[in-house]
Amino acid sequence: MKGMNNGGDILKWSTLIKIAGFIFVSVSFFYLGKDWSDGNQQLIFFNSHQSPQTPSVALSPNFNKTFNLSSLLNDTGSSQTIDSIPPLSNPDTQSDERLLAPPPALQRMGVVDENGVMSEEFEVGEFDPGVVEKWNETEVVVEEIGVKVSIKKFGLCPESMREYIPCLDNVEAIKRLRSTEKGEKFERHCPEKGQGLNCLVPPPKGYRPPIPWPRSRDEVWFSNVPHTRLVEDKGGQNWITVDKDKFKFPGGGTQFIHGADQYLDQIEKMVPEIAFGRLTRVVLDVGCGVASFGAYLLSRDVLTMSIAPKDVHENQIQFALERGVPAMVAAFTTRRLLYPSQAFDLVHCSRCRINWTRDDGILLLEVNRMLRAGGYFAWAAQPVYKHEVLLEEQWEEMVNLTTHLCWMLVKKEGYIAIWQKPFNNSCYLNREAGIQPPLCDPDDDPNNVWYVDLKACVARLPEDGYGANVTTWPARLQNPPDRLQSIQIDAYISRKELFRAESKYWNEIIESYVRALHWKKFKLRNVLDMKAGFGGFAAALIENKLDCWVLNVVPVSGPNTLSVIYDRGLLGVMHDWCEPFDTYPRTYDLLHAAGLFSIEQRRCNISSIMLEMDRILRPGGHVYIRDSVAVMDELQEIGKAMGWHVSLRDTSEGPHASYRILTCDKRLLHA
Repeated sequence: MKGMNNGGDILKWSTLIKIAGFIFVSVSFFYLGKDWSDGNQQLIFFNSHQSPQTPSVALSPNFNKTFNLSSLLNDTGSSQTIDSIPPLSNPDTQSDERLLAPPPALQRMGVVDENGVMSEEFEVGEFDPGVVEKWNETEVVVEEIGVKVSIKKFGLCPESMREYIPCLDNVEAIKRLRSTEKGEKFERHCPEKGQGLNCLVPPPKGYRPPIPWPRSRDEVWFSNVPHTRLVEDKGGQNWITVDKDKFKFPGGGTQFIHGADQYLDQIEKMVPEIAFGRLTRVVLDVGCGVASFGAYLLSRDVLTMSIAPKDVHENQIQFALERGVPAMVAAFTTRRLLYPSQAFDLVHCSRCRINWTRDDGILLLEVNRMLRAGGYFAWAAQPVYKHEVLLEEQWEEMVNLTTHLCWMLVKKEGYIAIWQKPFNNSCYLNREAGIQPPLCDPDDDPNNVWYVDLKACVARLPEDGYGANVTTWPARLQNPPDRLQSIQIDAYISRKELFRAESKYWNEIIESYVRALHWKKFKLRNVLDMKAGFGGFAAALIENKLDCWVLNVVPVSGPNTLSVIYDRGLLGVMHDWCEPFDTYPRTYDLLHAAGLFSIEQRRCNISSIMLEMDRILRPGGHVYIRDSVAVMDELQEIGKAMGWHVSLRDTSEGPHASYRILTCDKRLLHA
């Protein structure tokens, strides 16, 4: 029993020792905390200022307050340094709101301070004006934390610029031309660097959303293209009329007064092998007027590039685009047009006011370059059917020139004459020695078109028959063409595999756009693909039955794939996005750019490209930019500065992918 009692005593003493130790530790921490609270910023719950004799526990005065740690630890640029702060007063009388003084300023380089924290305070060397271009529209806004670069809001251009085409309206450059007798004033004369567009081109007063296709083929709003010169000049030729608040297009033309449909029927009856919509898919209409020829070919599955200069009838291309018909401002003058060799199945000229035989036929030689092997040239003009001395002489000159070009006069009926280009070079090689024009040098590239002068020689056809043997429409859209093998690209797999992969890639993306983003509700008509590749984006729009046409732009900074685009039965043009595009303002409903800016930012001012996009985009139109994350912040800021509504989206690869999609909507009217 005694042993058991001793054991119980031991247990009691052990318990008492534990309790005493716990009390001692608690009291020690209590006084330690009180001492810290009285001497430093009050971060714990002690307050000795109510009564010195009766300390109490309470909420810290700093409860529910926020402090800028970056400014406390790193704000060395403040005017108040440790030397300028007054001496500390007695802790008992010091205010509860007092903060710790910041540390002294330190000399350092770079954007990371001595604590490893990002800071806007850093030193740089002397400014080199040759390194960075001066942007009047950019400003640096330094906020409390970090640095934010923002773009000033772009202002509206003067009303006089509402139809401004920068490279075709450069009055000062045109005045300096040595000669204009060959139409040089209708060619590109772009503003010098730093003098380009820096404002938003305004729409005309009363501008309305365009009438949707197919109604727009026959009528457009007067307020959108408020010009009556064509009505006054061509009213008797059934081109265009004014009816209240609309322009109406009866479908006539100078040489087809009975309507475009009847005219097209006549051509097909004259040469059944033309077979619109099957053998003939891509057409060039020179001096197109308001493009009724191309407008009516659309219903026959034919795409027509309608071109005309910005001359006395300067708004004809603007009317064509407002109608929803493919068109560009272009002229046969001294340089090659921006289309590849063997691009068009048919080239058409109806009273296009071009002297084809001047300068040894150099202009018709340009037609020959662009005309596909075995393709047709249709000429409807007075020399074909009028029997006057001067006109008969012009006809004889045309016959002699086309004979030297080895063209065959297939049919002459009424006021239309149709020639066919040979399928190969055999006729050219069998001509008598000294026959003019000669064949071009073997090293001349007929697909080289950017600022290339016209050449008075016959473009050679490929010996392997490339370009001549395209399949019929619509099979040619997805059939890899032979000229795919001639594209200068670095490829680890076959070009045909690349072609099919691009087609599949874009078809899946457009399917998702139609399904998730409701593209069919956009009522798209005029579409521009700013970096087209093989034309997979345009082909996917066709496959997904979106009723629109696409102008595929091949940038000069990449491989020249234009010939493949035309062999597929699509339209395209060469362009350098460091310069403005040859079209009127408010041309396109949708601008698509995939991988463009991450490449062109090395060569161009991104702001200039975006301003050009705003110029050619219709109010209410859309922009889809698919590019690397690195350029998205700048593109968003520029888009906002132009008044666009912008939204950044992830690609199907997810939020960690290196690419993003920037969707933009241009408001109907700029604020």
